Amino acid sequence: MSEFRGAILDVDGTIVLGDRSIPGAGDAIDALRNAGLELLLFSNNPTKRQDHYAERLASHDIEIDASRFLTAATVTAEYLADAHAEDDLLVIGEPGLTSLLRERDLALGAAPDEADAVVGSIDRKFDYDQLAKALWALDDDGVDFLGTDPDVTIPSEDRLVPGTGAILGAISAAAGREPDRILGKPSEAATEAALDRLGVPAESVLVVGDRLDTDIQLGERAGMTTALVLTGVTDRDDVAASDVTPDHVLESIADVEELL
Repeated sequence: MSEFRGAILDVDGTIVLGDRSIPGAGDAIDALRNAGLELLLFSNNPTKRQDHYAERLASHDIEIDASRFLTAATVTAEYLADAHAEDDLLVIGEPGLTSLLRERDLALGAAPDEADAVVGSIDRKFDYDQLAKALWALDDDGVDFLGTDPDVTIPSEDRLVPGTGAILGAISAAAGREPDRILGKPSEAATEAALDRLGVPAESVLVVGDRLDTDIQLGERAGMTTALVLTGVTDRDDVAASDVTPDHVLESIADVEELL
């Protein structure tokens, strides 16, 4: 029997890369299930809903119920609903994020001088005017500066593209302050949300992902077993140079059965 009772799996760069699946990913997920592990697929992409990921993986013959997915957008929405339910929010983000926030009756679209918090996220239409509004809002030290996730780049099929971290970096440079809180992996809020859904103690969880600073760091901080895969943004030179040390380094998720 496996020593693990649950697994947190990254999606982009770990199970899929752009429009194709990582070879052997479906068999690896079957192996985890057959070993009796509860699964949670956790993406730091704040633009897509759970059902999008379920449908996306189903197109690669990987069948996972939408309830087994968690995203940085969901973690952010839950945090804001708890900590900023009555606040006026200035949100920079794509429709997948803003629609999720509106469903929780959060007040979006605040003018810079009226904002109680600025929420930064990936936005492919991010422009100078949005940057200026964030700058003006954050000129007040009492306005919270929040981010959905820290990913500066994200993997696509052909090459890396800018992510939320790049947007947050631009706002930080203009405003002269770092975010007060970032909600996606590897934050405490993300860890709590993942473990709550798994229902498994941290020491019995295996984390598999392609990023040292998100997937592996989340697991390392929480006392989980970590496995880095080399199919996304990280290579062995990055591992050697990092202060974050995975318990295992795998060529791909296809090798995860070795750990069971």
